[in-house]
Amino acid sequence: MLWEGLLVKLSKWMVLLTVLLLSVALVAAGCGGGDKAGDQKAAEGEKVITIGFIGPLTGDVKTFGESTKNAFLLALEERNYKVGDFTIKTVTADDRNDATEAVNVATKLITQDKVQAIIGSVTSKCTIPISEVANGNGVVMVTPTATNPAVTVADGKLKEYAFRACFIDPFQGTVAAKFALDELKAKKAAILFDQGNDYTIGLKDFFTEAFTKGGGQVLATEAYTDKDTDFSAVLTNIAKLDIDVLYLPDYYQKVSLIGKQAREKGIKAVFLGGDGWDSSELDFAAMEGGYFTNHYSPEDPRPEVQEWVKKYEAKYGAKPDALATLAYDATLILLKGIEDANSSDPAKIKDAIKALQNFQTVSGSITYDENNNPVKSAAILQIKDGKQVFVKSVNP
Repeated sequence: MLWEGLLVKLSKWMVLLTVLLLSVALVAAGCGGGDKAGDQKAAEGEKVITIGFIGPLTGDVKTFGESTKNAFLLALEERNYKVGDFTIKTVTADDRNDATEAVNVATKLITQDKVQAIIGSVTSKCTIPISEVANGNGVVMVTPTATNPAVTVADGKLKEYAFRACFIDPFQGTVAAKFALDELKAKKAAILFDQGNDYTIGLKDFFTEAFTKGGGQVLATEAYTDKDTDFSAVLTNIAKLDIDVLYLPDYYQKVSLIGKQAREKGIKAVFLGGDGWDSSELDFAAMEGGYFTNHYSPEDPRPEVQEWVKKYEAKYGAKPDALATLAYDATLILLKGIEDANSSDPAKIKDAIKALQNFQTVSGSITYDENNNPVKSAAILQIKDGKQVFVKSVNP
């Protein structure tokens, strides 16, 4: 009986020890993607602020996710994961450029990881639903690159916690149209766009409005889906038209396919597009001679640009694209907001960001308008001799 009693007591202690070990494991699992230094500082009683990152780390635009994540981490490393009195903890999530997955990961970051702010996402189709989740939960969100107006304003109502580091599609579409009219002397255009993508729809609409208002004609507007890979039918029809420019407002993977097939169909029009072209995986041969609107150029001689290019190259072995640059800027904007607010309270942080005046970033000076959009310039780049060439800057 004595041995049975000892065994019972020993069993109870083993159960308690197992529960304790499982609890420790679950806590550790909950910190997945977190910064180890930040976790240790929290254990020592330091004040911690948790920042989430969301981007397409896999999927059809994974180079965008890689660039933005690299820049996000570089900005934090430069600050030694500190801002004011706070140690920064990070949690990273992959939205795969899928709107449903974007909502899922944003919800997890907010409800489970308890982030106070989010950097991301990259594309408008993911960032628009993320902004709804973040704003509804009172969590600050700064997207580096989502250019659709609906990221910050929906049905005429401002999402107070949603900000961006980039210009918006009305400006980008208008710049492209004016460049086509004034610089390329284009009179007739055709447009191909993804009917399920807010980004391409917006650029299509704003380009069309500005191009026709300036005296140009859009002879064809053809829709496709994100799953389409064969554009023969619509390009055959467009090849019969006498157009000067073919506007392709989509991401690098899709426009590369369209551009190659368009040339095979004998279309000689100048290709024109938006910032979604900016990737090392663009088919430079197919898109040769084309122009696109972008947020910056690594050839810009401004000292802040050249310093940025140098340190990014030193860290990652490649020149930073506009996606990386804007992610770096978005992170600086958020850190400035935290610093000025001297608080981890998202309500105070968003007020501090809103109040920024002429805040200097790599891509330009940031002052927010009434819709939480920065007023800033755009760059025109050309695909020439297998690389991107800076053409000019365009002010608002």
